[in-house]
Amino acid sequence: MTDPIMSEHAHEHHATTGGMLLWALALTLGFAVIEALAGWWSGSLALLSDAGHMVTDSASLGLAALAAWLARKPPSARHSYGLGRAEIVAALLNAVFMLAVIATITVVAIQRLRNPQPVVGESVTVVALVGLVINIVVAWLLARGEKTMNTRGALLHVLGDLLGSIAALLSGIVIWSTGWLPIDPLLSLVICVLILVSSLRLLREALHALMEGVPFDLSLNDIGAAMAGITGVRSVHDLHIWTLSSNRTALSAHLVIDDLGQWDRVLHDVAHMLDERFHIEHVTLQPETTERMLVRIPVPRKRPKKDPG
Repeated sequence: MTDPIMSEHAHEHHATTGGMLLWALALTLGFAVIEALAGWWSGSLALLSDAGHMVTDSASLGLAALAAWLARKPPSARHSYGLGRAEIVAALLNAVFMLAVIATITVVAIQRLRNPQPVVGESVTVVALVGLVINIVVAWLLARGEKTMNTRGALLHVLGDLLGSIAALLSGIVIWSTGWLPIDPLLSLVICVLILVSSLRLLREALHALMEGVPFDLSLNDIGAAMAGITGVRSVHDLHIWTLSSNRTALSAHLVIDDLGQWDRVLHDVAHMLDERFHIEHVTLQPETTERMLVRIPVPRKRPKKDPG
């Protein structure tokens, strides 16, 4: 049964998260356009790659905002769990998109290493400094929101972009003071590595959730042992744990108990323990008695083969 108070609380969380995401999207996308124009005018690949990263951040934030809106929709006859998994699909699409951007920037950076292009260091320095401030503000906004898979993924991208702004800032300072052009594509490759790490982490988590794997922060064996430790429970089998959405985990299991008359108490104790210790609220449990488990199904014995001799 769904608690209306909990549903309203979750709805408010999603609404707040969506508002934070939209503000972060506006700031990030707006500055990405400015940074891309400045990178094109100054000839800085570091600025262009950082702008590309900010565009991927904007895509991530846009998808996350859309997913947060979809997650607010109630369950229906067609989607009995609701549309919470839209957040996971959005995270997956964002990770794949970022990998494509990484490949593009890497190819251009290698070309720039072979054939260095002139860069206006002063412009790179100023724009990168402004970008650093924007990224700090966006990271602060996302850190205040609900910690779903999308917001955590978006925050990882923004933190990576913050480091990218630092790299672009260093590139501008070095070129401005020394004129050493290779620093620009080299730092662009550093930005690509930062993006790659966060992208692969997010891709792995999203695929794992879509394949209904046990969440990485939970242990099937530990949870099974904790359930078996509840008074009245003999053993646990057919235990399954999977992700419904980025902040909802589901569990189903069969519990072997001594007395069906104690099932209401056992059910309450197990559900309470799972909520308190592991933050699992969506639980489906089936009781089985020890007598049922002791039933033996006769297996016909194979007749010995006759000796041909």
